[in-house]
Amino acid sequence: MSIKPKLNRFDLTIIVISLVIGLGIFATPGDVAVQAGNPWIFFGAWIFGGLVSLCGALTFAEIGARFPTTGGFYKVFSYCYHPAFAFMINWVLVISNAASVAAVAIIGAVYIRPLLLPADWQNDFGTKIITISSVMVLYFINFLGIKMSARAQNLLMLFKIGMIVIICSTIFKSHVTPVTAAAIPYKGNMVAAFGLSLVGVFFTCGGYQQTINFGGDIIDAKTNIPKAVFLGILVILFLYLSINYAYFHILGIAGLQQTHQTNDLAARMVGAIFGDMGYKITSVMMFISVLAYVNVNVLANPRVYYAMAEDGILPQIFKKVNPKTQVQEFGMSFFVAAIIIVLFFVAKFSDMLKYVMFFDTIGLSTAAISIFLLRKKTKHLDGTGIYTIKWFPLVPALFILAYWFVTINIFITFKENPYAALICLAMYAVGLIIYYAGTYYKKPAIPETPTF
Repeated sequence: MSIKPKLNRFDLTIIVISLVIGLGIFATPGDVAVQAGNPWIFFGAWIFGGLVSLCGALTFAEIGARFPTTGGFYKVFSYCYHPAFAFMINWVLVISNAASVAAVAIIGAVYIRPLLLPADWQNDFGTKIITISSVMVLYFINFLGIKMSARAQNLLMLFKIGMIVIICSTIFKSHVTPVTAAAIPYKGNMVAAFGLSLVGVFFTCGGYQQTINFGGDIIDAKTNIPKAVFLGILVILFLYLSINYAYFHILGIAGLQQTHQTNDLAARMVGAIFGDMGYKITSVMMFISVLAYVNVNVLANPRVYYAMAEDGILPQIFKKVNPKTQVQEFGMSFFVAAIIIVLFFVAKFSDMLKYVMFFDTIGLSTAAISIFLLRKKTKHLDGTGIYTIKWFPLVPALFILAYWFVTINIFITFKENPYAALICLAMYAVGLIIYYAGTYYKKPAIPETPTF
């Protein structure tokens, strides 16, 4: 049965906003401030990152319109490149998603740590205990079924929007004096400072690429996809600039830099206005938001394994679903194991961020390149009313070049830890080995050309 368009422009706008606004905005500004070293680069990175994200969102809107299929982000690689390349990129992104979930879980643990552990445990070890315990509790809860995760997801957006509104309201508290300590300037050149500042910005602005999975669900896609994506990104950019101005207004660049190590930016902001009680209440709210985010990812990400197993690349056990609970018990266990393994080796959000964004910048830029190949392969769709990018190829080119710029800057920083680059490259090699091992006796399915 084919998918029938049922989502209108407002539905898709909310989806775009929900996909992008995660929990990074409550932690990454501190990391961006450290890399930027001054307010001009700090705000310049957020403005430029927002514009690049808009270019990326419009690019993926056309990809979704030309290739409207379930699981489009995985399928488009097979169609435009090769199934082996599709698996290699998506295999790494799945691992990267586990690291991203681990990074968010670390944020939640840091927020709640002062309320749960004694002073002697306020360290990385204490963070690991809370993070791993939280993930394991959610892992067992998910065995109860999909309804529990759905209820948590409904609360997630309410908590996040509430937190943003509370933080933005602090700009009206004129009696609060910003932190007066001198900001720590970035030791490298301005180009490198700007490039590394974009790492945190792009992490916080990511998620819109998932619109590629809704190409067949939108009513009047020709009109509604670009307008919904454009409006959604504008709302997100306004909220992000507002909250970052509030951060700067209350804490200053120096104060933002101090949260780089503590990762308690949101609680510190509210605490500056409402005192110790405001700090504690915010910490609890942030921890609940983190639990909801981790919970929905624990349930959702194994669905990618299902698609890979469906194509005959992964073992069929990844397709096994409990008929009563609709839970992929093996796939979910594999994903949770990946999260915990990452947490054993890394306990700081800033350390995790570079690894996650190295994989994401490569994956997203490569996916964006597919628009050039997809236009040639689906030339017969031109003039049929589907959405096409204005100012092509400038829009996707700007997105791709910006992400390559960040990738290069991240790779340069790996010189401090030469094994980091080898680990990242080895992950891609492992993906190819798994692909060819899994398809040695069976040829994987290649998506057919989409038609209207």
